[in-house]
Amino acid sequence: MCGRAAVVKPMAASLRPARSISGYAWAAPCSALGLLLASGVLALGGRAAVVRGILEVALAQPGTAGCERAAWLPFGAITFGHVVIGTSVEILAALREHERAHVRQYERWGAAFLVAYPMSSLVQALRGRHPYRDNHFEVQARASDAAQASRR
Repeated sequence: MCGRAAVVKPMAASLRPARSISGYAWAAPCSALGLLLASGVLALGGRAAVVRGILEVALAQPGTAGCERAAWLPFGAITFGHVVIGTSVEILAALREHERAHVRQYERWGAAFLVAYPMSSLVQALRGRHPYRDNHFEVQARASDAAQASRR
């Protein structure tokens, strides 16, 4: 029995990276779109960092002209696969857990997420609800935020 447990534990540990690799692969078309957008942001003076396996790209630094330009955007951060583009480093930090919920959604849905998300907004709008606030994926991300906050 002891020998068997010792064999099972390393095998289970070795399977974890395979799930991660498959998540990256499944979301890769969306991440490619994110990388394309991120390259434009970086060309305009944005800043990038990899945080726990996710590329985070900030449009601007506080107190710069870029920060004023980013203020008109209708979002604080947006996710494409494993790429998160935010208006600033501070916003990226504040929204990190919420955006990671979207990364997990991309890992689950793959490229279909690019259609499923706006369709959920359309369904909510047709029901007379708020297309962003009541979007199924946003509700799910906020629930993930709440769960993360309660664990801290």
